[in-house]
Amino acid sequence: MTETKEIENAGSNFTQVLDAAAKLPGVRINRTAYLRTALKRHCTEEQIETAIADGPAAAGIPLKVITEIANTSIAYETSKVTGLSTLSGIPGGLAMIGTVPADLVQYLGHMLRIAQKLAYIYSWPDLFADAGEEIDEATQSMLILFVGVMFGVQMAQGGVMKVANLVAANVAKKLPQRALTKGVVYPIVKKVAGHLSMKMTKNIFASGVAKAIPIVGAVLSGGLTLSTFLPMSKRLQKHLASLELTKPGHRTEEAEVIDAEVIHQEAVRN
Repeated sequence: MTETKEIENAGSNFTQVLDAAAKLPGVRINRTAYLRTALKRHCTEEQIETAIADGPAAAGIPLKVITEIANTSIAYETSKVTGLSTLSGIPGGLAMIGTVPADLVQYLGHMLRIAQKLAYIYSWPDLFADAGEEIDEATQSMLILFVGVMFGVQMAQGGVMKVANLVAANVAKKLPQRALTKGVVYPIVKKVAGHLSMKMTKNIFASGVAKAIPIVGAVLSGGLTLSTFLPMSKRLQKHLASLELTKPGHRTEEAEVIDAEVIHQEAVRN
């Protein structure tokens, strides 16, 4: 019971950092603009419009093209990981996140950028459909799961797969709000957030990031970037590519429907 409470408290801390990172200048990716730019060298205008409306899988874009675009996006974000804007764009600056070092928030901001790009090219709906400053709870939960996959949290992979099945089965053009905030996936999200808080503290701070002076504009070393950001991005890419959501013709009546009881039992076991 004590361990569960500790994980929940840690999850609350991670959620605060994620919210701050999502408000950094340039972190939010415009889905339509990204897909249009990424696909214009490979697809017809008709395919691009279908991809924007229903996802690249529905547009029949070959997996080879999707993989090439994903690899290009990963390479670009990896090369830019030390140059993202500072915390000056967050109302209240560091006061919002207490003693959390600026470089940790920036690092997570980079992760959110590549997570969005990979999600969109692998046929996920818009994560930031609401252009408001605050991210809604469903988006927050989905980002937690994506980052969890990047950090190798196994239960996060199951959570992402379950949400992907819901999106595919319901031909959804937005995230399944209830499942991510009150329903069958939410218990998984809470546990993933707790584990992420612990993992980020151990893996990133132990690698020397905590030694950086926590000031606006702090950047991460190239060595740390190559040893963490690149493989984590590849891990998320591999998982998203394995889902039925990214396969042409996935929007059928036979699409898998989630069994709420099974998910609940899995969440309890994990």
